[in-house]
Amino acid sequence: MNNIFEGLYTDQILKRIGNLSVNSQAKWGKMDVSQMLAHCSSFQDIAMGYSLPQRGWLGLLVGRFAKPIFYNDKPLAHNMSTISTILITDKRDFDIEREKLKQKIITFQKNGPENCTRHPHPFFGKLIPEQWGKGIYKHLDHHLKQFGV
Repeated sequence: MNNIFEGLYTDQILKRIGNLSVNSQAKWGKMDVSQMLAHCSSFQDIAMGYSLPQRGWLGLLVGRFAKPIFYNDKPLAHNMSTISTILITDKRDFDIEREKLKQKIITFQKNGPENCTRHPHPFFGKLIPEQWGKGIYKHLDHHLKQFGV
């Protein structure tokens, strides 16, 4: 599985983000491209420890059993539910959101696994840095495929 902590995969993701445009259309889901970028940026905040959402009851019940979904080789399902705190529904500026996400990805990769959050994922629970690195890549890849890049 690709890992965002590896420079090659970070570069590939950044290039794909650069291929998005304000007119990019989703193949599934409700978010427009600017909202998707903001959503991914908010998810980066969780992995970086800047945002510490509480675990929900469903995650406490089944999160540890479902955890491999986050970092295994299987693609994420379309239209999966998301963490409520990073569900973006308001209008966003494409250029600002794209640049913000790119900078967070670069920072996350440069900071390395040792600076990854130790706070549990709000659904899956405790993750080791390698799982975060794979999960971040997989999440970004999922949303970039959603917009055809």
